[in-house]
Amino acid sequence: MAALPKVDKIWMDGALVDWDAAQVHVLTHALHYGTAVFEGIRCYETGDGPAVFRLTEHMERFERSAAMLLMDLGYTVEQTVEAVKETIRANKLMSCYIRPIAFRGYGVMGLDPIPAPVNVSIAVWPWGTYLGEDALKHGVEVGVSSWRQRTVNAHPPAIKASANYLNSALARVEANRHGYNEAIMLNEDGKVCEGTGENIFVVKKGVLMTPPISDGVLEGITRDSVMTIARDQGIEVQERSLVRTDLYTADEMFMTGSAAEVVPVRAVDGRVIGDPGSVTVAVQKAFFDAVSGKNPAYSSWLEHV
Repeated sequence: MAALPKVDKIWMDGALVDWDAAQVHVLTHALHYGTAVFEGIRCYETGDGPAVFRLTEHMERFERSAAMLLMDLGYTVEQTVEAVKETIRANKLMSCYIRPIAFRGYGVMGLDPIPAPVNVSIAVWPWGTYLGEDALKHGVEVGVSSWRQRTVNAHPPAIKASANYLNSALARVEANRHGYNEAIMLNEDGKVCEGTGENIFVVKKGVLMTPPISDGVLEGITRDSVMTIARDQGIEVQERSLVRTDLYTADEMFMTGSAAEVVPVRAVDGRVIGDPGSVTVAVQKAFFDAVSGKNPAYSSWLEHV
């Protein structure tokens, strides 16, 4: 994977600082115990300049995640929304990936995070689609991981916490070593959950299906966008539990996320699904039209910088 490209400024606790100066102490609480929450967001180039996709909704989820971990961000949603825009403007970017993070900082050690201060940062940088441009066109090959996804009463998926992604990292390493582009994770009941950083959709007989939130999936904003787009196109959408063999017998399959966007799946565990199908292609095209400002029906999803 290519090195992270540097830009000029990162927003830290209310001020823009130089990229190389955006550092924290080695005894930062979150570094030791995973006590951090974050978001992944994209800004797209449009005919009216750069625009962030569903920015307020992302920052509302950011605030909810922090609240569930009893972290007071010290900023309102409106303030963090403006901070994102300020950071993009400072770096003169037309499109970028955006990473807000709030974490328990330096000052105390031990498992109780409450005495530790809360720090908030926002970084932006140019970053292509997560699984690669070729994946958007031709799809990816995935494997069902031996690692299970988090459970609702162990690592609640409603909290987009750094600690929740250790098993995702384990699954991604396993997938890479087995020659797959990405992993599919089941929950502890053996139901299909999600990818390491993406929601999952399958198509059977023209019906678009995705696991329900109750099966332990992140309530993805791209997931919600795709369901809205599909219904607007007259495609039946169902939130229903899926098992591993539902993936093997799918007519089409794709994955969604802010980083991955809408990426087709060509094969699961060596079972070939094939080239992107008509539903996948239609949804993917409508999604990219929406984020680039080409479809006024979804203009409310874009917040211009």
